[in-house]
Amino acid sequence: MTQPRKSEQTRQHILETGRELVLHGGFSGVGLSQILAASGVPKGSFYYYFASKEVFGCALLQDYVDDYLGRFDALADGAGTAGAKLRNYWTAWLDNDKASGIASGCLVVKLAAEIADLSNDMRMILDAGVDQMTARIADLLRAGAADGTVHALPDPDATARVLYAQWLGAAILSKLSQTDSALRDALQDTTRRLSPEQTEK
Repeated sequence: MTQPRKSEQTRQHILETGRELVLHGGFSGVGLSQILAASGVPKGSFYYYFASKEVFGCALLQDYVDDYLGRFDALADGAGTAGAKLRNYWTAWLDNDKASGIASGCLVVKLAAEIADLSNDMRMILDAGVDQMTARIADLLRAGAADGTVHALPDPDATARVLYAQWLGAAILSKLSQTDSALRDALQDTTRRLSPEQTEK
């Protein structure tokens, strides 16, 4: 496996450093000087990779989306039933470790409202990422219905969008309360809703 070139490593280092800063301070709240100081690169090097802060923001979000989808794909392609894979995904939202926890490191939760009014290009990247994510969840819902580990749903795509929205909302409420109670409620509701024993009323 070839090693990335130093220039690619530097660019990735800036993006990863910037992601941590933005997770804490928001996109508007993090200045270029903070990014430069934290990543240890001069201003000229930053502008070599990113023509503006908005271009940096677009690259940061695309890198986040690609990483997020890649991790989900690794889960979906692994061993186990579709129902077990979905449960592993939901329970990962409760992990407080930013390296693996979804809610604690979610840029959709952190930035969606801010960038919707700030940058259309950034908004479109996150929106497309959400569409790709919910499509993947819908695929697992269909697979779960086929293997008997998930309740068969009339519209898996709509259910996937509703579930993802529920978990985003729960993540926001958990940030406000500084507890994981909303996420645990979401897990309980999702488990009940997708249980193969669930029957239509």
